[in-house]
Amino acid sequence: MILTATAPRAHRCRRPAYALLPVAALLLAACATPVGVEPIPPQDFERDLTASALSVDQPSRFSDQVLQRFNLSDRFKTDPTGALAALRGTLDTAGEENRLFALAELSYFHAEHHRARAYHFAAAVYAYAFLFRGDGQPPPDALDPRTRLAADIYNRAVTEGFMASDRAEVIVAGGEQALPFGHLDVDVPGGPPVWAGRQLEKFLPASNVAIRGLRNRYRQAGLGAPLVASLAAAENVPPRFSLVPPGLKVPVTIFMRIDQVRDGIRTGQLHASLELYTMDSVARISVEGREVPLEFEPSAAIAYTLDKSRVWDSEIRGFLRGNYLDDGGGKLYTLTPYRPGHVPVVLIHGTASSPARWADLVNELNADPRIAPRIQVWLFTYNTGNPILYSAGLLHEALTKTVAELDPGGNDAVLRRMVLIGHSQGGLLAKLMVVDSGTRFWDNVSDTPLEDLKVSAATRAIIERSIFMKPLPFVDRVVFVATPHHGSSLAGLLIGSFGRLLQWAVSLPPSLLRVTGELVSGSEDPRTRYVLQQGLPRSVDNMSPGNPTIQILASLPIAPGVKVHSIIAIKGGGQSLDEAGDGVVSYRSAHVDEAVSELIVRSGHSVQGNPDAIEEIRRILIADLRVRGLAEAQ
Repeated sequence: MILTATAPRAHRCRRPAYALLPVAALLLAACATPVGVEPIPPQDFERDLTASALSVDQPSRFSDQVLQRFNLSDRFKTDPTGALAALRGTLDTAGEENRLFALAELSYFHAEHHRARAYHFAAAVYAYAFLFRGDGQPPPDALDPRTRLAADIYNRAVTEGFMASDRAEVIVAGGEQALPFGHLDVDVPGGPPVWAGRQLEKFLPASNVAIRGLRNRYRQAGLGAPLVASLAAAENVPPRFSLVPPGLKVPVTIFMRIDQVRDGIRTGQLHASLELYTMDSVARISVEGREVPLEFEPSAAIAYTLDKSRVWDSEIRGFLRGNYLDDGGGKLYTLTPYRPGHVPVVLIHGTASSPARWADLVNELNADPRIAPRIQVWLFTYNTGNPILYSAGLLHEALTKTVAELDPGGNDAVLRRMVLIGHSQGGLLAKLMVVDSGTRFWDNVSDTPLEDLKVSAATRAIIERSIFMKPLPFVDRVVFVATPHHGSSLAGLLIGSFGRLLQWAVSLPPSLLRVTGELVSGSEDPRTRYVLQQGLPRSVDNMSPGNPTIQILASLPIAPGVKVHSIIAIKGGGQSLDEAGDGVVSYRSAHVDEAVSELIVRSGHSVQGNPDAIEEIRRILIADLRVRGLAEAQ
């Protein structure tokens, strides 16, 4: 039986509320145990797990654990050099990997806060010792977060260690470097680094800059300090290197290989070799019997190359001035030295444009391991206001000459299976590389056979190069991007509205003017004289739908064996294909019946940087490499 007793309400005892506070506090304290848990968002847990001296202003929890274990946490805050020395003194005991990692990160943390170069080198040494534990010793666990973090600390520490005092560049040089516990002797084997026949110089940090203008920033993760190098001026560059533009920036990395690193940490006497690698030459190196990938920043090299580059000036000036590039008006460039067995992919820009407009495509191709190791990117640039046939003649001559110079013996079969990719007017130039025009372009302006003309040899050569097109035997595939095969309505509009102004504003190269003068004065053909006296057409004239040049070109068939693809841009939606276009080129003008594939992309005319267009080019190139047996099936 349970007995209860309740006092009458009127007589119940009433205590003041504050009299219960000590009891409440005692009860609450009993709920909050000295050790326990409390819920936190998963994002907070992940931030704590991944935070480090590289990303936030505090060491990682891994290093903090080591400081706590050796009762150095408070001392590191007030006396970091003393705490680091004390921690180093514990390395003779077992389980030193945890302490090596902590020493690497804490040394880097201290170096960054006090601009202490000796501690940057110490961080690199400790990180190297954590990653490479001596011959025959197992490497760190790949799933241990500290493994990647140690690699990043090493890379950053090497960059900062060799940074110039004004922070303008990284000094790739040997010499003795101070350490907090001794010194590090650094050698640079092989002498000054040379690439593409030019010495590499002015090494800039790739990881210290933000990139603008590129859709993606790619990094080839690995070991080494990723840098961007410039090319020194040079004379008498070998022909195989002469097409590399002097303003090109090259992705490189420096790897500091340390001998007997753990013994050196104990004695304070260390020796290292500073090795420099370019991205196109070496991707992996051997360290203590392990294959290790190198770190590169290819996107940073592209951004450095185009930052404040004169190539942007060439877009309008190259359209208006027929001799902007040189008297010839066209140039072929390569982004790497010639590499036998690598497929040339030639990019040809459009009107009032430049090779810089291919930046996103080049960035994507460089980052694709299925493509980058098997191709070589070439760029053709030209004065885009010049007549289309004249520019095509320059491209035809440049490609022919380059193939002959690079492989005079004809031993490189892959070199002779070239891929051309042309945007807009560049697509028309690409088509002219794979057609046989016979005399049709010449018949349009003259009734006199070329051999009967009384002109100089130089003039005859320009006419033959520009008017009588023959398919290049080494072009295997062409990709047309927003190409006006049947002309551009915008070009027709410009001719109708601003024809006289364009004739006045768009100048022609002196070499072409000399040809015109010779033909007018030396030809007895009245039709030739009449046509030329009206003035040579500019590229915009040629792309007007009613122009004979574009009409003849549209009627010419692609050479047998050449595969062609089309990427066609269309703005908006809802309309039929017969009415669709990109604002410059209609679908009907861009469509070609011979194409083995056609992709329609929702985009304006500048579709060459559109992700869908880039993916289609990627697909085409991968399929092409498979056909050649140069790529494994994915």
